[in-house]
Amino acid sequence: MKSISVMLVDDEKEFVDTLAERLELRGIGVRVANDGETALPMIDDDPPDLVLLDMMMPGIGGLETLRRIRDRNPEVAVILLTGRGSEQEGEEGIQQGAADYMMKPIEIDQLMEKLEKYSG
Repeated sequence: MKSISVMLVDDEKEFVDTLAERLELRGIGVRVANDGETALPMIDDDPPDLVLLDMMMPGIGGLETLRRIRDRNPEVAVILLTGRGSEQEGEEGIQQGAADYMMKPIEIDQLMEKLEKYSG
């Protein structure tokens, strides 16, 4: 697998820390933001190959963050994460430009396949 850079955007600190550690152990470069407001300027300054974006966050939600990423950095792939069990939200995100969506909890092997598929 080529070198991939990923931004994790999720307000669940324990989830983000654990996932970042698991990805880094697999040679994936990871940056973390705990909300959309923090993530957007980071993406503008140094666009990652892929963003893993939580749907439900305080402040601007996942779909609005997705819209702003698509407007400002259309080359960046976005995979939405939903922990609420709503595939409808994931499908809505795909209609708005997300590459894919995943339900939490995430299976790391499935995530690695998606990273390979969508990272370029």
